[in-house]
Amino acid sequence: MKERLKKQIKFIKEIDKEKTITRQTLLTNGIQKEDDAQHAWHMAIMTLLLSEYANEEIDILKTISMLLIHDIVEIDAGDTYAYDQKGIKTQRERETKAADRIFGLLPEDQKVKFRMLWEEFENNETPEAHFAHTMDNFQPIMLNDATNGKMWEENKVRLSQILKRNEKTKLGSKILWEYSYKNFIEPNVKKKKIIDDTNL
Repeated sequence: MKERLKKQIKFIKEIDKEKTITRQTLLTNGIQKEDDAQHAWHMAIMTLLLSEYANEEIDILKTISMLLIHDIVEIDAGDTYAYDQKGIKTQRERETKAADRIFGLLPEDQKVKFRMLWEEFENNETPEAHFAHTMDNFQPIMLNDATNGKMWEENKVRLSQILKRNEKTKLGSKILWEYSYKNFIEPNVKKKKIIDDTNL
């Protein structure tokens, strides 16, 4: 028991580093950038509130668990910006290596459980993974809109990029994807915060 607890505490201290991983999304104050821990917390709360809009019935605790651990790998791998084409090419390799090390700090049973949850999120084939991905995509779009599209404009983000990244968002919730498109994305296209390159 003492050795088990020692491993768990080591893991808990290690994941404190997630608070230092800066994302490319601004907080609603429009000044500070969000960190990975803030992102995970926000999505966990959102899942409690918005799970009623899931396409299928989901295990809420399992979905929240996925959201709380899926970015832990960025402690080693770093945050890969959604529209960084170069970074995306090596993302899976970097994150898999990180998952091996970080989840490897845990007792064997918890290492296996956390790794399975992480892989389930990555594979995006279950109702819980679908909804977790919906949250992971919905949240930054909502914050980008709340900050008047500042980061979209600064990074010259194109509508085709957003649509490509979100092509599976509706698998978790058609309602939330449609809401996101009509209320967050479309208005920013009209304001030219997002470059319209689709001719839609």
